[in-house]
Amino acid sequence: MARGPHPAREASLSGPRTISPKNKYFSVDATQRSFMLKGLDAFFTSARSTYVHARARCYLSPPVCPVTGQVTQRAYFPPKMSTHKKRKVDSEGRVFNKAWTEKYLFTEVKGKALCLVCGAQVAVLKDYNLNRHYATKHEEKYKNFSDKERATESSVLLAKLQSQQTLLRKRLPSRAAAVKTSFVISHKIARKSKPFSDGEFIKECLLDSSAIICPDKTGAFESVPLSRRTVTRRVEDIAKNLEGQLKEMAKGVDFFSLALDESSDVRDTAQLLIFVRGINAGFAVTEELAGMRSMKGTTTGGDLFTEVNACLENLGLQWDKLVGVTTDGCPNLTGKNIGLLKRIQDKVGEINPEQKLTFLHCIIHQEVLCKSVLNVNHVVEVVTKTVNFIRARALNHRQFLSLLEECETEHRDISYHTAVRWLSLGKVLRSFWDLRSEIKEFCERKGKDIPQLSEADWLADLSFTVDVTAQMNELNVKLQSKGLFVFQMYSAVKAFSRKLQLLSSQLRDNILTHMPTLKQATPSADQLLRYSSMLDALHNEFSRRFQDFKIVESEMNMVSSPFTCSVEDACSDVQMELIDLQADTLLAEHFSQSHCFSFTLH
Repeated sequence: MARGPHPAREASLSGPRTISPKNKYFSVDATQRSFMLKGLDAFFTSARSTYVHARARCYLSPPVCPVTGQVTQRAYFPPKMSTHKKRKVDSEGRVFNKAWTEKYLFTEVKGKALCLVCGAQVAVLKDYNLNRHYATKHEEKYKNFSDKERATESSVLLAKLQSQQTLLRKRLPSRAAAVKTSFVISHKIARKSKPFSDGEFIKECLLDSSAIICPDKTGAFESVPLSRRTVTRRVEDIAKNLEGQLKEMAKGVDFFSLALDESSDVRDTAQLLIFVRGINAGFAVTEELAGMRSMKGTTTGGDLFTEVNACLENLGLQWDKLVGVTTDGCPNLTGKNIGLLKRIQDKVGEINPEQKLTFLHCIIHQEVLCKSVLNVNHVVEVVTKTVNFIRARALNHRQFLSLLEECETEHRDISYHTAVRWLSLGKVLRSFWDLRSEIKEFCERKGKDIPQLSEADWLADLSFTVDVTAQMNELNVKLQSKGLFVFQMYSAVKAFSRKLQLLSSQLRDNILTHMPTLKQATPSADQLLRYSSMLDALHNEFSRRFQDFKIVESEMNMVSSPFTCSVEDACSDVQMELIDLQADTLLAEHFSQSHCFSFTLH
């Protein structure tokens, strides 16, 4: 049953109504209500604006109420932001009161109040804060304690806290020692190119050793972290630290030189090695690997220059401080038109046209290349094939080792010849000469015919090659010594060149004092003349390949022998100082008794 309209309700809706300003907003229709809402929203948005904008709007137009439409007498201004500075507890200078220890069971630790019961900390040292903590947390437990009992309890709690702190101090050095040990072992693993998982094996060895030597210290070795991931992180941290040290060193470098070498790894990826050697104002020399750049695309001079430039920018080294570059002599490095050295020369010339660069070829690399003029391939090929016959098959190798044991020879085995190893040829030829009779006997047993082992001329060539390669290996070892300067290496090369001239003249005169192996072979006169001509060719090759060092020989003499070098050959800007130096007899005596570099430092 539908309900009809209520008479009173209809009268209230249709009859006249008195609308007061208070309920005026609620009596309007939907359109007016939307309009007024937008006005109110705009008002409150403007009220939340900055104080400056509100003040300017007040002066530009009289304020009007959006509800009543009347002009108000007072403008609305947003409240000003408080200019009171934030409170800083540290600047209040509060001090811990020792009476609070017995009263509230608190003590001071690192500028903060520490509760001796629960270990909670109170940042602000105020009596109210400590009292509130004590009253809410511990008053129920200690309210019946007398002053004497409270003092005893506070002393016990304080002693307990101090014992815990002492134990923690003892553990911290032990933990620091364990971390340091982890770094040291990780560093050695990285330097020896061992797998990072070897750290776990090393830890097992440490634990077993400590259990036997010092059982009470086993716990200390147990705390050394050496897992594979830990060793990886340690190596990465060490690498970052070394890079940081190198960057810090680069900031104080006055001059530096580069050594570049480009080669391919087992995956045919080109690897560019960049070594830097710098010196600062205090004559401190730093030599370090600046970077290893992997190049999977082309390796042109432009590509190499891009990698070198990126490496120098990473270290913060400036091109105008570069004074020299040493390479291995490959064409993409030494090309005259588009090679790396040409691009480096152009780059430095743009910054400082007067900057002089010195380009050198690696001394050791050139020394190895010089032996190619000896023309002893007929000797090397026979030796290599014979060694491969013995070593390639496991049965032959075992039988050959048994033969050496029966003969009780000095050499227990014979190694392969590896061309990339500089000293390999000389060592293989020496062992082959010493074991020539055993090798001949073994090949006859196996039915391997090597007629050269019975030819006197070939054996004479072998003995000559053994002596010459031994001399060159000796020079190579000298050049590989650490801490050598370029003038010291060049002096060794010049000495060897003079030795070649002496040996050549002695061979022509049938003097074999310095050729002991050749002396055992008793060569003929024609062979001695041929060997003499081969040494002359080797001498000429040394002279040709080391011409770039002769260009800077005067500068090297000024460093190696400042008291005897020619003043006229020195640079014009140091000639006056060089004359004063050579006239000082005390400095000359001091120079003769010390190393040239230590003399320069003092």
